[in-house]
Order: sequence, then structure tokens, then C-alpha cells
Amino acid sequence: MDIASSVSLKPHNTLCLDAQADWFVSVRNSEELVSALDFARERNLAVFPLGEGSNVVLRERLPGLVVHMATQGIQLRRDDGREACLRVAAGENWHDLVVWCCDRGLHGLENLALIPGSVGAAPVQNIGAYGVELSDWIQGVEVRDIQSGALGYLSASDCEFGYRTSRFKTPAGKGLLITAVDIRVDRNAEIRDGYPTLKAALKDDTPSHRQVLEAVISVRQARLPDPVVTPNVGSFFKNPIVPAETATRLLQQYPDLPSYATAGEDVKLSAAWMIDQLGWRGKAQAGVAVSRDHSLVLVNRSATSSEAVLGLADAIRRSVRDVFGLELVLEPQVLGAPDSEKQ
Repeated sequence: MDIASSVSLKPHNTLCLDAQADWFVSVRNSEELVSALDFARERNLAVFPLGEGSNVVLRERLPGLVVHMATQGIQLRRDDGREACLRVAAGENWHDLVVWCCDRGLHGLENLALIPGSVGAAPVQNIGAYGVELSDWIQGVEVRDIQSGALGYLSASDCEFGYRTSRFKTPAGKGLLITAVDIRVDRNAEIRDGYPTLKAALKDDTPSHRQVLEAVISVRQARLPDPVVTPNVGSFFKNPIVPAETATRLLQQYPDLPSYATAGEDVKLSAAWMIDQLGWRGKAQAGVAVSRDHSLVLVNRSATSSEAVLGLADAIRRSVRDVFGLELVLEPQVLGAPDSEKQ
């Protein structure tokens, strides 16, 4: 294990922002992680867990120890012939896991294919797509307390999952580092093909799990820019969830505004539609642009700092607030300190 100082994080975030970590370490097992946390504790350093950097906006400086989770491994914990439980190391690639499961007839995750990032980052965001969320299939999460180094475990209910959020986004949860995720898979899982975009891509009225997987991959490749080619973090804004009376008022004024029922009485409204209506698709400023393929995606053309990315995001949020009276919330986490706070 090599703990290095003053390390550029440009290769470690899919926006390709030129952030710098005061200290950086890549850990491959629990022993290295414990040693890294001891190093941080002895020096009173903040700890920033980092997977593949696909859902973060990095400020110019991360003042502490960045712990890159590179742990690998998939263990079969339980199998009753129909359902199985897998323990997956935090450093595993999420999409690779989805394909690995489908190849073995272990189903449920197909709708979440091609979501960039690592397995350890997936519960933080409670990733979701095409009518499925990770919380539908998660059994629990193994964690390590950053301050004490103690190993712990959170059940799915302990994780406090919500729409694109979890306990790990709260102040208390940010003190926990995810080391592994327990995921339930089902050989006879219900096929979820009702999402309109996905249904349109499927040629079979009774698709197989494999066909759903392939359709999800095809739709995502067609609609979302590849972060390896075009730096981005996927959807930059959450769809606003509003009380039914607010939705009714807005739909009376904007009858074409897409809306979706939620598990409760609230209504989810399309942030992409609002951004499109305000003419943001394709617009650029300071080296950052709204993708021409999908208006929820901000792409980095030439910016090196977070200020340009967040500046465009703030301009979009202000315009949505002014016209629709709604506050858009960012999906990616913003980590670190701005350039003005560099030492």
C-alpha cells in the first residue's frame, strides 16, 4: 500500500476535473483499508471514499485522505435454488456485476445495466433506472466506521433508502465507508419492462431477462453520452417530487409536462422536460454544456475546475425556479474545497 501526497484526481473522476488530493491511497483489501484509516486518524485527516468517480463533482482540493476503493470479489452467501444472496466487494464495477448475474441466470438487476460506477457507490445514490431501484434488491451493506475503524453492518431498512438518496448522504452516514454490498437476486424475478422508453425498445411482448438487459444497454447508449468519450456524471439533476396539489397546478398550466405516480401521494415531474422547455439543451458556457442527447446531462468540453460545472448547473436551477417554482436538486455529490480555500 502506497499513500501518496499531492495527487491529481483527474484520472479518478468522469468529469475529468483537475482536482488535487492532499493524500491518496488505493486499497485492495480490508487490511490496507484499516491501515489507511489509521494513517488518517493519526494525522486528524478527513477521509473521502472514492470509487470510479462517476457521480461526484470534485472541487479543486480535497483536504484530507482520498481512499480509492479497489477491492474485488463476488461471494455466494446463500442459494436456495431460486433466490441467491451475493456479497460483492465495493471496488467491483457495477455494470460488470449486472452482466455477471444475468450470464448465470441470477436476475433482477437488468434494468440497472450500464450505470457507471462501482458497487460500493451504488447504495449511496440508491441508483435506479427504467422502473427499478437498487433498494429493490439490496439485503444489506457492510461498512467500516471512518473514525473508529470498527466493522459494522446495516440492513436495507437501516440504509434509509429514498429516491436517489440514502443514509450515506446524511451527516451521520458520511462517517461510514461501504466495504461490501449484499444483493439478493432471483432466478424467477419479475420482468420489469413497463417503462415507456424501455418498452419501445423491446421487440418482444414477452421479453426474456437477457432481452431486457440488451434493450437497457441499447437505450442508454443511444440517449446518454459515454463518460469515457465525453466527460460527464450522467443525470445531473433529480426529478422533483412534489405534493399532488402542486403537480395538479403545474399540469393545468403545462399539460404536456410528464408526471409519474410515486409510492405515496406525491408526484414525480420531469426535470428534463422543464430544462428543454427553457431552451437549455445544447447550451454551453465556460467549457461546459448541456448534452444535445439528454438535457439532464452536463458534459465537460474543456473546463478544468468545478466552478464552471456548478456555474452552469446553478444557472439552470435558477431558471427552473423562476419559471416553474421548483428547486432542482443535484444528483452528484460535491466533494472538497474550492480554489479560494487552497492552502
